[in-house]
Amino acid sequence: MTGEARRRVAGVAGAPSAAGTSNASGAVPDAPRSLDRDKLFAARLHAARARPYLASALFALHTVESRQVPTMAVDRYWRCYVSPAFVDLTPVEELAGVWVHEVSHLLRDHHGRSDRVARERGLTGPGDRLRMNIAADFEINDDVFGDGLVRPEGAVEPASLGLPAGELMEDYLRQFRLGTAMGDLAWLDCGSGADGVEREWELGPGGAHGLSEQERDAVRFRVAQGITGRPGDAPAGWRRWAEEAFHPPQPWRELLGAAVRSAVSGSGAGEDYTYGRPSRRSAGVPGAVLPSLRRRPPRVSVVIDTSGSVSDAELGSALLEVTAISRAVGGRRDLVTVVPCDAAARIAHPLCRAEGIPLVGGGGTDLRTGFARALKTQPRPDAVVVLTDGQTPWPAGRPPCRTVVGLFSRQRQRQRSSWQEDDPDYVPDAPPAWARVVRIGS
Repeated sequence: MTGEARRRVAGVAGAPSAAGTSNASGAVPDAPRSLDRDKLFAARLHAARARPYLASALFALHTVESRQVPTMAVDRYWRCYVSPAFVDLTPVEELAGVWVHEVSHLLRDHHGRSDRVARERGLTGPGDRLRMNIAADFEINDDVFGDGLVRPEGAVEPASLGLPAGELMEDYLRQFRLGTAMGDLAWLDCGSGADGVEREWELGPGGAHGLSEQERDAVRFRVAQGITGRPGDAPAGWRRWAEEAFHPPQPWRELLGAAVRSAVSGSGAGEDYTYGRPSRRSAGVPGAVLPSLRRRPPRVSVVIDTSGSVSDAELGSALLEVTAISRAVGGRRDLVTVVPCDAAARIAHPLCRAEGIPLVGGGGTDLRTGFARALKTQPRPDAVVVLTDGQTPWPAGRPPCRTVVGLFSRQRQRQRSSWQEDDPDYVPDAPPAWARVVRIGS
């Protein structure tokens, strides 16, 4: 909304009631009008027709009349607070856009994401929460309108600050600060559903008509189903959201570290026989000296896919993972070797520092040679970790040690384009069942 429109809303909302004093002419002013629910729900129906994949979410919202809200706002429990004056002054077509905007905050979990960002970056002040609300609006408004949905007056968008479209709230937060040029946005308030901070006019967790966590997840799942069922109807931002709703991100670095630790601590890993201390079983075999088992630090061989289908960014990520793997084995870099491999395996490099490893390659991919080279390393590794995009033949049989496969995360379209470099019908085999698979970067 523009400043003039906000003043008109404030004027209507702030009008005294019939029980108040009369004006200069002696006439008693009209009482504040109640919420025009017919108009509000007609706008919601218009929004559902324009964006049918959001219908279940739009109708899951419970409306609450409030004269403390500038326009419309939501809390994290899926209540929608509505200003009667705003509804009176706004055309149905624009109200439909506001409905979609507000429910988008909840579907995209802006309240939960804002809380996480606030903890990670130490953002505690009211100005920081306003920035989060603006950044969340940027994420929504860059592609939500059009195609039957009118952009509401005054809707903020990234282009107003010279920022690119198509980014996430967390990205926008890093790219702007509040200043005098943004003073007109101080009124912006989409509720705790946008920035995570509960307002005094909200009903809170114990209030009526709030959705439980399970109900909220069920609504998100139904919306994601609607988007993936007809992907051509939804903008790119919503398609990306739907994929993440079906396949939520994994804490991949923790998973990779746990998988490596599990591999190197399994039965037989890091164990060897020694005659330095005879086995206690020797007493049962007179005249024979039996060796005892000795626990030694486990050794890990890391095979890095350096073929042409792996990007420079992914190779850089692989080097970071090598450092993380060395921490998983207690920080003993002398126990980690690295084998760069495309169609042929290279030299197995002892890990002194990750930056010094020459990742030579750029050709085709056959990690079977990488497995063979890693297993020939002396001393033999107790675990093999493979960092790859998955476009490779795999060994026919299980290696004689634990195996962890770290797959670089790929968007579907990018995967298809790389798969079609030589053969449009080629789809890489999935990693074998005997390997523990962790998706890197997802």
